[in-house]
Amino acid sequence: MENRIKLLKDYRRLRKKLMQKLIDTLKSCGYDPHFVQTKEEAFDLAKTFIKEGMKVGLGGSVTVGEIGLLNYLANKKDITLYNQYELGISMEENTHRRRQGLVSDIFVTGINALTKDGKIVNADGSGNRVAAFCFGPKKILAIVGVNKIVENLEDGFKRVMEVAAVKNIDRMNKKAIEMGKKPSQNLNTIANKFTWVKADEKDRITIILINEELGY
Repeated sequence: MENRIKLLKDYRRLRKKLMQKLIDTLKSCGYDPHFVQTKEEAFDLAKTFIKEGMKVGLGGSVTVGEIGLLNYLANKKDITLYNQYELGISMEENTHRRRQGLVSDIFVTGINALTKDGKIVNADGSGNRVAAFCFGPKKILAIVGVNKIVENLEDGFKRVMEVAAVKNIDRMNKKAIEMGKKPSQNLNTIANKFTWVKADEKDRITIILINEELGY
């Protein structure tokens, strides 16, 4: 029992050291990175970046929903949220809100992969999220579980196609079936626009890295 406790402590110590190294790398690349232990801590921290009067855009992210941030934003009355996920809106309104999100004060999203040397890898269907990372919103707030960390770009794109895209297709098709619709998502519709980016404007991209496996 004592040996197991020691091994666990050693593992946590090593994990913390590795995360600190990554945080230092992200800072040197121009990001504004933060490391927290739990999704509850991530939620509390994320809220501090959302100020009264802000225009807020959204990118597709299971992680943002998992930490409770999407629901918080949807119910926050002192901001303008361009919520393309609101039930009952038309496809025309959905597209309009995606476009408005690209000129928002802050764009809240997740990512598909984060390399150890500070590159963010994403794939999109419509393209609003990959576009936002390149140019548009004044700030990006990315919520990231440790399962998104990969060694390099090759591993990042591999993760996109073999993990993130597959799980998202399954999730969206199940949702369609529940709504009485025919499944229609496949790799050609959900992962046809790709980017990898590195911070080019200091502190424009804030990353909250969570010591939990979250999202896809």
